[in-house]
Amino acid sequence: MKQFNMKPSMSRKGNCYDNACIEAFHSILKREFIYSKPKFKTKEEAGQKLYRYLEFFYNRKRSNSTIGYMSPVRFEQCYYECIA
Repeated sequence: MKQFNMKPSMSRKGNCYDNACIEAFHSILKREFIYSKPKFKTKEEAGQKLYRYLEFFYNRKRSNSTIGYMSPVRFEQCYYECIA
């Protein structure tokens, strides 16, 4: 993190409201990916499937109500089109 001039963000212990966005993401991830899938045989398999879920479904296809029911990739495209 130091290399990229970043600092970790820490909230108060036991207060999920300090970071509601990531808590909501974790809830979606658990519901749509972890709880709906059979157990993984290896850590590598879990990592590969998680990557595929995030990169090809969550970021490219899954709509998000907080960004106008667009996928994150589409929202980013619209953002850059608007500022161009």
